[in-house]
Amino acid sequence: MALGYVRPARPGDAGEIARIQLTTWRVAYRRLLPRQVLDEVDEDWLAQRWDAAINDPPSQRHRVLVAVEQAEQSYLVGFTASGPPDEQALAPEEPAEALGDRVAAVTDLLVEPRWGRRGHGSRLLAAAVDLWRTDGFDTALAWAYERDPATRKFLGSAGWEPDGATRALDVADMLVPQLRLHVAVPPAAAEEQ
Repeated sequence: MALGYVRPARPGDAGEIARIQLTTWRVAYRRLLPRQVLDEVDEDWLAQRWDAAINDPPSQRHRVLVAVEQAEQSYLVGFTASGPPDEQALAPEEPAEALGDRVAAVTDLLVEPRWGRRGHGSRLLAAAVDLWRTDGFDTALAWAYERDPATRKFLGSAGWEPDGATRALDVADMLVPQLRLHVAVPPAAAEEQ
C-alpha cells in the first residue's frame, strides 16, 4: 500500500523539484507552449532557483512544500510554492498595493503526471492552506493558462474562481493567455465553532 504525505522542502530537494517541474511542463504544456522553449529549459538553472527559494526565501511567509509518495521507497512527486505576492502576481497595470499583505500568491503547484490522481495535489493544497492561515493570509491567488483545463478543474473543485484578471505571456513570440484564480482561505475548524 502506498502512502502520501506533504513536508517542507529541504535543501537537498532542489534538484528533484526542478526535475519534476521540467517533466511536468513538458507533458502538461506540450500543446500550450512552443516545443523548442520547453526543450531549452535548463534543469540545472531551475535547480539553482529552487535551491535559493528553499534556502534563502524572500520572507518567512514564502514556503516550498513537497509531496512524497511512500511505498517500498519514497519519491518526491510534486511541489507547491507560495508566499506574499510580488509583481508576477499582478495583472497588467495593476498597482503593487492592489493585492495587500493578506493575499498568498501560488507560484507553482505541480504533480508529476505519472503520480497524478493519487491525492498529492489535494494534500499539497491542504498543507498550503494550513500555512496560509498561520501566516495571516485570508485570500490566495494563482495564474492558470486558459487552455489548461486540468489545473482549472482541480482548483475549481477546491472553490477557486476567476477574479477577472487576465494576461498573456509572451513565449517565443507567441502570446499564451492566462487568467487569475482566487479563493478565500477558510478559517480553521476550531475558529468556525
